[in-house]
Amino acid sequence: MRCPFCGHDDSQVKDSRPTEDGAAIRRRRQCEGCGARFTTFERIQLRELTVLKTEGRREPFEREKLERSVAVACRKRPIDQARIDKLVSGIQRQLETLGETEIESAKIGEFVMEGLKGLDTVAYIRFASVYKEFAEAKDFEEFAGSVAEAAKK
Repeated sequence: MRCPFCGHDDSQVKDSRPTEDGAAIRRRRQCEGCGARFTTFERIQLRELTVLKTEGRREPFEREKLERSVAVACRKRPIDQARIDKLVSGIQRQLETLGETEIESAKIGEFVMEGLKGLDTVAYIRFASVYKEFAEAKDFEEFAGSVAEAAKK
């Protein structure tokens, strides 16, 4: 594994353990060149996924983009990082088990919406405002009202 600090090609694994959700292995490494320590994560990848964007462009699926989107929606909310990681891992696993190599970005958005709905209503509404492209304040009000009504049931 290449050192992120000095670029040296070799590092030594000092500690390995599963993550809290069991979906990855966390490895603590030390660079043999500069001695710096860093952490890597090893995850199972069932298949290579390609995201089909709404304008027809194709790009490789990037877990980091999914993590960033969920993190932005959850920013400043009382949500433990482990729960966010578990949600992202669950969404990625759902996508990989669909049996398709190309997945529409809208489908990914639906999975994120469903996951956030059960995690935090504010994060759910934040993500929805971008995903559903709210244009006016009334769009926001109507959606928030429907979420509130669903929560009462």
